[in-house]
Amino acid sequence: MSYRSLLRVAGVGFFPLGFLARLPYATSALSTLILLQAAPHSYTFAGLASAAQSIAIAVGGPLVGAMTDRHGHRSVGAAAAVANFAAWSALLTASHGSRAGMFAAAALVGLTQPQVGPLVRVHWSRLVQSRNEHHLLSPALSYEASADELSFVAGPAFVGLLASLSPLAPAVATMALLAASTLPFALIYAHPTTHQQPSDRGERPYLPRRPLAVMFLAMVAMGAIFGAVQTAVTAYASTIGEPGASGLVYAEFGIGSALAGAACAWLPQKFSLRARYVSFAAILCAGMLILFIGAQLVSAPPRSRSQASPSPHT
Repeated sequence: MSYRSLLRVAGVGFFPLGFLARLPYATSALSTLILLQAAPHSYTFAGLASAAQSIAIAVGGPLVGAMTDRHGHRSVGAAAAVANFAAWSALLTASHGSRAGMFAAAALVGLTQPQVGPLVRVHWSRLVQSRNEHHLLSPALSYEASADELSFVAGPAFVGLLASLSPLAPAVATMALLAASTLPFALIYAHPTTHQQPSDRGERPYLPRRPLAVMFLAMVAMGAIFGAVQTAVTAYASTIGEPGASGLVYAEFGIGSALAGAACAWLPQKFSLRARYVSFAAILCAGMLILFIGAQLVSAPPRSRSQASPSPHT
């Protein structure tokens, strides 16, 4: 019933456009990896460039948030979509040039990445408060977690299907999503005004450094896990001569996260946040251990001489 009430509060059109608007975030890393691997034929360089892009996203996120609080969600969201579109154009151009240019352009794509997920969560908070529907905030955030994870199912699968056509196709499709969904979503649904700052600086909430440091290290570990899996899956798909399968295989990793995100609305309150964190971290560790053992037991079938890459850097 709570999820059904979200349709009444936000409107039906909010959900499909909001989901498409966040897809460029989910397709960005894998699209960059496929595009840059095809240029110098080096998974090492493509992985490093993709990692630089992810670091740039982490650096640019707080900057986008600060600008949003000062200038408003609508203007910053629209400007980020346009800037990211231009950065992708620069990356496509740089893919025919030097490695330094490709590396810089990949980092620029990350730095200008539109922060659709965080902005939408702020939108939900304001929406339920303005309509005095505070009980809907928990299911709204659960939906957001599920939508984020579902985007990491649909995004890589979409990239995988396009990669079978051309290494350029996923990047071009990401640009099309930016223009057709991310930009319109910012213009239609983003809050036009700035966040009201407290009059007294002493009233600002205190952010404990130690828990934030722990969460930061946890997110770094998760990023390392997903980045390693993404690169390994891409390399494996190329090894068996099916590069288009990389996105489809990687998409499977998001299914469990999407289900967990949707189920958070129904977890009992006695299952505390600390207990959830420890439990799910242990499950993730066990899953990665199983994946590692399975990778050692199952080797990729050797390619024929006609499929083998002539480059020694692959």
